[in-house]
Amino acid sequence: MTDNNTQLAVIGAGPGGYTAAFLAADMGMTVTLIDPADYPGGVCLYRGCIPSKALLHVASLIHDVAAAESWGVFFGEPKIDVEQMERWKSKVVTDLTSGLGRLVAQRNITYLRATARFVDHQTLSLTDPDGKTSTLRFEHAIVATGSRAVDLDLLPADDEYIWNSRNALDLKTVPKSLLVVGGGYIGLELGSVYAALGAEVTVVEMLPHLLEGVDRDLIRFLTKTLTTRFKAILTHTTVKSASIQKSGVDVTLRTSGGETTNQSFQRVLVAVGRRPFTKGLGLEKAGVNMGENGFVKTDRQCRTSTDTIFAIGDIASQPMLAHKASYEARIAVEAIAGKNVIVDPAAIPAVVFTDPEIAWVGLSETAAKEKGINIEVTRFPWAASGRAMTLGRSDGLTKLVVDPDSKRLLGAGIVGPGAGELIAEATLALEMAANTTDMGLTIHPHPTLSETLKEAADMIDGTATHYFRPKRKKKEA
Repeated sequence: MTDNNTQLAVIGAGPGGYTAAFLAADMGMTVTLIDPADYPGGVCLYRGCIPSKALLHVASLIHDVAAAESWGVFFGEPKIDVEQMERWKSKVVTDLTSGLGRLVAQRNITYLRATARFVDHQTLSLTDPDGKTSTLRFEHAIVATGSRAVDLDLLPADDEYIWNSRNALDLKTVPKSLLVVGGGYIGLELGSVYAALGAEVTVVEMLPHLLEGVDRDLIRFLTKTLTTRFKAILTHTTVKSASIQKSGVDVTLRTSGGETTNQSFQRVLVAVGRRPFTKGLGLEKAGVNMGENGFVKTDRQCRTSTDTIFAIGDIASQPMLAHKASYEARIAVEAIAGKNVIVDPAAIPAVVFTDPEIAWVGLSETAAKEKGINIEVTRFPWAASGRAMTLGRSDGLTKLVVDPDSKRLLGAGIVGPGAGELIAEATLALEMAANTTDMGLTIHPHPTLSETLKEAADMIDGTATHYFRPKRKKKEA
């Protein structure tokens, strides 16, 4: 690497970083994309979204094979080849990241394998994998370095007995017993994978519920399923102590009431959240101010306190989601190009890729009650969906939160297979300020799970075809 200049330096090549770099190049900017990895992709492609979903697909297939017996199809006991599964997962990752590498070349983006540190508000110091350093001058920079798994002092990740999400995705072995510390989406997704592969999974969560904060109407379907697939789900419980032994980890679990139990596990997965990754970036030398909880403080154009530097994705704010980072990438690049844009999504969808999947967007019933917002709620059970029944999956629900006067959609929640795909329609409806009449008069293909959104919308006026709900009474003048 030699000393050089660029119009835009993008630090971090995850979904936020490479999206920003690609768009900027398409708009005619000279772009340098900086990341330690061989190809763009970031945590999402290398160690997060993509490999975990590949393994969750395998887990889903295993459950489908078992369920097929009730349909009269018998496959026998599945044979699990962990090494082949790991090769397949790795090939998915390699194909996607190398594909991004080709797009970098096609767009004439300069890709530098390096770590970056700010020297000042327009200069970066770069260190390549061999330890060689150089400097890069830029007109603008976008920081998109993402986040890292939170480790616990009591349970530091060691690559063998104590895992974080990165270790767990390596799929080196399937333990006979696995303790998952944390009942959030990462813990439940990876716990589901290992349970399907044959591990006895125990989940401990210090809060009262799994996926605390997610609509309980949706959670109850997932909890019912996981109760049959996991060995135990222990809420109001923490790990008091842990010690590594030759055959695994001995832990002492403590309930909120003070009761303790001693148990042994071959492996422990710590999944208690993620934190913004800003260590070693030298942001203070560039005059960039930090906000709360380790996030970089930004305005509604993703600009930091230093006019030349922008921050997007996990380092900027919650929610820590790849699609939110990609959205912010577009805003940041267009702001750099001088366009009059701001971060202003009507809502940001979220998905938990367990089985059944859970997805939601916009205002929840719980949040509405806390804020004193007057709402109307409809719940369409998938037991009334022909398509759900043909799939053998009546364990689902589509829920809408609606303004009772205008019928405008305020929020939606879906639980069931494919919920992550279905939530996009509700997200678009929110962005377009659609009401339930718009949704109900939109012709949905039959028989599909998407019809549950139409039927839930029709329920507002009591006109759902496959579910009877009396029409709401009109207010007297």
